[in-house]
Amino acid sequence: MPEILFLVHRAPWPPDRGDRIRSWHMFEALAKLAPVHVAALADNESDAVQAREKMAPLCKSLAIEVRKVSRPLALASAVLRGEPVSNRLFRNAALARHVEALVHQGGITHIVAFSGQMAQYLPTEFGGLTLMDFVDVDSAKFATYAEQDKRRPLNWVHRREARVLGEYEAAVARRVDASLFVSKAEAALFRSRSGLGADKVYAVENGIDTDRFDPALTFDRVDTGKGSLAVFTGQMDYRPNIDAVRWFATDILPLVRQRHPAARFAIVGRAPTDEVRALGALPGVVVTGQVPDVRPWLAAADAVVAPLLLARGVQNKLLEAMAMARPVVASAAAATGIDATPGEHLLVADDAAATAAAVDMLFDDREAAARMGQAARAQMIARYGWDARLAPLGDLLGLSA
Repeated sequence: MPEILFLVHRAPWPPDRGDRIRSWHMFEALAKLAPVHVAALADNESDAVQAREKMAPLCKSLAIEVRKVSRPLALASAVLRGEPVSNRLFRNAALARHVEALVHQGGITHIVAFSGQMAQYLPTEFGGLTLMDFVDVDSAKFATYAEQDKRRPLNWVHRREARVLGEYEAAVARRVDASLFVSKAEAALFRSRSGLGADKVYAVENGIDTDRFDPALTFDRVDTGKGSLAVFTGQMDYRPNIDAVRWFATDILPLVRQRHPAARFAIVGRAPTDEVRALGALPGVVVTGQVPDVRPWLAAADAVVAPLLLARGVQNKLLEAMAMARPVVASAAAATGIDATPGEHLLVADDAAATAAAVDMLFDDREAAARMGQAARAQMIARYGWDARLAPLGDLLGLSA
């Protein structure tokens, strides 16, 4: 009887951020194939409690540990030991002991590790089949940070992390049976960096629950005030999101307000940093902090914007907005990996003037914006159902649903 061990860097419930959305649906897909043991970390005790309450009845066994490593300590330890800082941030002795004991007991026939930080928990000796879902090429992200931060103190940290993590990712991929990435572009990038072929590196794309993200549903109204509304959703202590909303609020929104003086920009997402909260003092900018449900804000949006300067993989925020039939303006980086036609399903712009012009067009021509939103939703329904996106897992694991 097959049994699956699912290692995940953040307990998948609630699926309210990009990584947990993918890991939750992956958990559901794995549970259809065989009983699943889950070993996970949580950022805090509240997250751990929520996940235990929801997931315990659904698992063969469940272990969730709260990670408590500080970033300075993780950096110092990683440098001394010559390993990625990312690994130290997600190292937990109690979880490691649990995984070792569980595998030693026998019965585990398959292991699926979600996010590269969890590769450190893979047993050195295991007779079953192992999948590593890296999701994104994280080392490439740090290489981009280093390029952007040439004159900043953290430049050397990012350069080191790009190199050390890249070597680690390649070593892990050579050990496991298959490595997964969220898009064809990420898979191709990893093949080029690791030297591995298509027989070892696969794209398993994200999906979207179009029944949940359905504009026909009734949502509570949000207090959006007056004027056309642009909305950005995301985890607001994540650097690419911080950079994106700062750029939109300081450089793009003023251009939009030249044509639409009452235009507003809502930054919707949990854990906004002080830098993000400070943007709320700018004319037309609203910072909501954590909200119980992003869908009312998407429903209220006249345009959803994703001016990401750095983006890896597929952006769930765009899939959600498009499923809600909202017109989207995205950077080329944010749109990469999404099967959508610019001009038909969304608008793509990369500089401040072009982004402002695209938003202006959507605010000016509501009928055209509505047509684009409907085309986007139709594309999401046709292309991005979770069952279809995760169907390859059964074949990769040698299990049938």
